[in-house]
Amino acid sequence: MSRHAALNKFGRSGNPALSAGFGGTQAAYGNSFAMAERMTLAGTVGKTMVLLGCCVTAAFYGWNNTALVFPAAIAGLIVAAVTIAKKQWAGTTAPLYAGLQGVLLGGITATYEAQFPGIGVQAIGLTFGILFALLVCYMSGMIKPTENFKLMIASATGGIFLLYMASFVLGFFDINIGFIHSGGLLGIGFSMFVVGIAALNLVLDFDFIEEGVEAGLPKHMEWFGAFSLMVTLVWLYLEILRLLSKLRSR
Repeated sequence: MSRHAALNKFGRSGNPALSAGFGGTQAAYGNSFAMAERMTLAGTVGKTMVLLGCCVTAAFYGWNNTALVFPAAIAGLIVAAVTIAKKQWAGTTAPLYAGLQGVLLGGITATYEAQFPGIGVQAIGLTFGILFALLVCYMSGMIKPTENFKLMIASATGGIFLLYMASFVLGFFDINIGFIHSGGLLGIGFSMFVVGIAALNLVLDFDFIEEGVEAGLPKHMEWFGAFSLMVTLVWLYLEILRLLSKLRSR
């Protein structure tokens, strides 16, 4: 695939972290791709491991300081927005984002663990199990991120985001969208659907990283690729945690 085609492909990704601003990537860097050190698969994998390490380390702190969940969530959103807007800063902002998400996940997991002992280990196992299973499916060609596939995942992801936002806003007026939090069959079915969509976003992350390497994107895009993968993994873990809590509350 040509570099121009690959860059156009990025702009149609379903992951918000991947789709924002890729249309201008080629214009921003132009022929500097040929001169600058380029993105590699090994480099992206290594940086992903660094981010996971930051997240896990911070999670231990969050576990013992659950009051920091809300501040970490707000700060994480701000850092994520900065990372998306300034991809060249990802080497600094991505580890900071991973640490903040670690505090968030540690605090949330501790809260769930107090009610459902062992749920954290189950959620972690399922998250990484899904990650590796989809990676194998992607590498073997069993799942191919076609344009229709991307459109479907992007639409579903956007719909879920809007539904969550509506639920958040309506909550201020004591109006609840019951099935989002319900432990009934409808609520469990909804959570299973969201887990499925979150998991399939991993395929878009894999595709972005592969195409970025082929397109010869700048070296800092390794950090951005790792950041994008981390965004999806955090979302997937939280949705699995929510699903497991619904199943165990029945």
